[in-house]
Amino acid sequence: MQTLQEVHSPASWLLHHPFRSEDQAAMAAMRAIVEPNKGKLQGVAARVPFDAIMEHVAAPAGVVYEAGRVGGVSGWWCRPEDARPGQAVMHIHGGWFNFGSAQAFRHLAGHIAAGVGVAAFVPDYRLAPEHPFPAAAEDVRACYFGLVEQGFSKIAITGDSAGGTLALGLLAHLAANSDGASKALVGGVALSPVTDLSLSGESWSTRAAADPYFTKPQATELVNSYLHGHDPTDPLASPLHADLAGLAPVRVHVGDDEVLLDDSVRFVEHAIASGVDARLDVWEGMVHGFLGGAGRLTASNEALQLIGEFLNDRFAGAAIQK
Repeated sequence: MQTLQEVHSPASWLLHHPFRSEDQAAMAAMRAIVEPNKGKLQGVAARVPFDAIMEHVAAPAGVVYEAGRVGGVSGWWCRPEDARPGQAVMHIHGGWFNFGSAQAFRHLAGHIAAGVGVAAFVPDYRLAPEHPFPAAAEDVRACYFGLVEQGFSKIAITGDSAGGTLALGLLAHLAANSDGASKALVGGVALSPVTDLSLSGESWSTRAAADPYFTKPQATELVNSYLHGHDPTDPLASPLHADLAGLAPVRVHVGDDEVLLDDSVRFVEHAIASGVDARLDVWEGMVHGFLGGAGRLTASNEALQLIGEFLNDRFAGAAIQK
């Protein structure tokens, strides 16, 4: 199998991180546990076990959590000690639009918040199949404007998996609808986003064996539950097809062993072609959701450090590349 680096090198927008020897044993052990259940997380029945998995993310030190409500959307605040006032991260959780919760993702968001030194809010957007597209997008949009109304003058948007989809969609919406509220946006980070809901990326084939979590039939059912008959190529649903001109600076992180790899590659290629300050970090040997290994995996810790550096630069108003 040809590597991503061989295909795209020496693209300046691509940074390829080698598989660290200290992570290899941990990843092998993880694969042995999860691969027997590959493709089995489906529908509302997956909500409890999925949240249980996310609850295993190690809690970061010095972060306090509390339930809250922003823009009419409930969720969880993750507040580091001495968080800078007037600045916030909105982190949008994953779960293939059908499962996941703010409470279950609070520790992952807490790591991002701690690395940046600002409070993070995780909204509990509405889930499919009870609330299909565009309910989730409407909720995260309301949450962003709610943060502005609460007086936050600098806001970063982050999201993982389906949350990455919604984060990039919100960035595209703000770029296309510039107004006073959009001026608060400093940038965004997407972790293994689903940018193409038609599931047409080549990595659905080239990474099918390497990915220990997802299968295309599984993803197809989850996406259909979310779209409820809506066109998967609608730019409002699939940010790969959106007009990205004027998009805020964005960084995307993805594991090299993900069926969603091409969703990240093609999105960043599209962003670069549109004149966006964008970069893709690909982590060899890593799988979907690898940032949940914070405190255990070197790759997770390094990715969080890069995210923190980028967002701190954006909050500070720096126009340099990181």
